Amino acid sequence: MKIKIAPSILAADFSKLGAEITRLEQAGADMIHIDVMDGSFVPNITIGAAVIQSLRRFTTLPFDVHLMIEHPEKHIQAFAEAGADIITVQFETCVHLHQIIQTIKSYGKVASVALNPHTPISCLHWILPDLGMVLIMSVNPGYGGQQFIPFSLDKIKALRELATNLHLDLDIQVDGGIHSDNIGAVSAAGANVLVSGSAIFLALDMKKEIDSMRHNARFS
Repeated sequence: MKIKIAPSILAADFSKLGAEITRLEQAGADMIHIDVMDGSFVPNITIGAAVIQSLRRFTTLPFDVHLMIEHPEKHIQAFAEAGADIITVQFETCVHLHQIIQTIKSYGKVASVALNPHTPISCLHWILPDLGMVLIMSVNPGYGGQQFIPFSLDKIKALRELATNLHLDLDIQVDGGIHSDNIGAVSAAGANVLVSGSAIFLALDMKKEIDSMRHNARFS
């Protein structure tokens, strides 16, 4: 499957997000990962649908919107209309997950579900055919700059094996502690959509860093 690099704007300069997104596009990013936090499911508060709508004019790259919020079903329409292309909800916040997935798809968006580090992939077995992507959190959500949790590799391998056995063309995204030195192991385990924040935004040469990540993943 094609390797896709999805820089997380959580690590960007929020005073100039439009310019930061333009810079990511010029550096060769495949999509823009946008974390939406509500201060309840995770401690931080970030941005909402209105900000995403204002950022949409700065790029044609897909907006990969991760809703780290309680009651995501109340906000699907707003984020879909704001310009999200992929909408990811947290398994841990969804009482009626199947219904939420169908709502996302009804707006013509890619439906995705994120699993926290402690959540087993078995919880998605019956619903996996309805998904375009699964996000494996390789850190505990809420803050950027954390270290990759090693057992995440086993979860990625197990999920890829399950998807293969079900004959699914599933994107597996991984978010948390991804950099050019470990991206090879992560992609070799079966992930093809790699989220990285600090490693990209703190790099002296953003394009060189993204190119290095893609090369290391592709040839792992």
